[in-house]
Amino acid sequence: MEATAETTSNAGARSAAVLSMALCVAVLIASEFLPVSLLTPIAQDLGVTEGHAGQAISISGLFAVLTSLMIARATRGIDRKRVQSVLTALLTVSALMVTFAPNFTVLMLGRALLGMAVGGFWSMSTAIVMRLLPESEVPQGLAALNAGNAIAATIAAPLGSWLGDMIGWRGAFFLIVPLALLALAGQWIAMPSLPARGAEKHGNPLRLLGRRPIAWGMAAIFLLFMGQFALFTYLRPFLVGVAGFSVPQLSLCLLLIGLAGIAGTWAVSRLLRVWLYALLIGIPLLMAGIAALLLDLSDRPAAVMTLLILWGLVATAAPVGWGTWLARTLHRDAEVGGGLQVAVIQLAIMSGAALGGLIFDARGWQVSFGMAASVLLAAALAATLAWKNQEVSG
Repeated sequence: MEATAETTSNAGARSAAVLSMALCVAVLIASEFLPVSLLTPIAQDLGVTEGHAGQAISISGLFAVLTSLMIARATRGIDRKRVQSVLTALLTVSALMVTFAPNFTVLMLGRALLGMAVGGFWSMSTAIVMRLLPESEVPQGLAALNAGNAIAATIAAPLGSWLGDMIGWRGAFFLIVPLALLALAGQWIAMPSLPARGAEKHGNPLRLLGRRPIAWGMAAIFLLFMGQFALFTYLRPFLVGVAGFSVPQLSLCLLLIGLAGIAGTWAVSRLLRVWLYALLIGIPLLMAGIAALLLDLSDRPAAVMTLLILWGLVATAAPVGWGTWLARTLHRDAEVGGGLQVAVIQLAIMSGAALGGLIFDARGWQVSFGMAASVLLAAALAATLAWKNQEVSG
């Protein structure tokens, strides 16, 4: 990796630029998954089923997939700072559209804009951190972005649930607007100019799938996130309708899941140097076990909460592991590879939320959660094959 010439002039400026990205990540993640804690009131207000309302996550995933695959070519020659600022502006417009949506169609259009922002931002994030920081500081920069992810996961769900009860789901979404504007201002002030480089002006992300370790790794990522969101998207109806949680208990549970995620992110980032593939294989195995146990212990609220805290501990940490895998495996292909990874993740989220919703409505939560457990087991198998092929390829 080249450490140079493109990094900003001092450590303080580099840190400020990365922190501005972490803030944007936090707002993006909060906005993307806010419907998880507001699924029931959204469905009631717009006159759709909870499974139908869950497609608000699916549509953002679809547009994130399309954007992540096309953005490197679509923005060739454009300064990456300007590209990211436009994407953050789209986040603001999306929040406004969702807040004032008169019907489900307009809400879905707003969520589509959010998907474009998510797909574009995440596609470039690893490559930008690699340009902002010297090689020795890149892991800390990636950890900062994942910290923004974990903090958003901690705050968004329980706060969204509480705000939805206090000021309605529209009020909860409107609070995204000032946060998005703050992220945009911070990004514009702190981020240095990052002219597009040759490697960022062309390249088909799908060509990377011709490398066997990359293909198996991307398959593992897809299955992990598909299984995760087939279950996680429908936690509120499960916790309230099956496990018997009240709204305050729901908010507490979601908060504890998020706090566990922060702890898991911190712990995993310190184990990755030695235990990368062990963690990439072990995390989906543990998540599959939790999903299976929820089927048997759904009538025991304390057990359910304990299992979901453990879920948060490992699920939120999983992207840290796969982000590290990307940086180690793809090096100078990081932006193109980042686009492919984001496309895979968002396609998985879309597929998990959509299929989970269809099964949840048609066959019940037990079948939906059982499907999630099976997909997570397949993710562990694919991660194992990625590891074995990485050894062969040297």
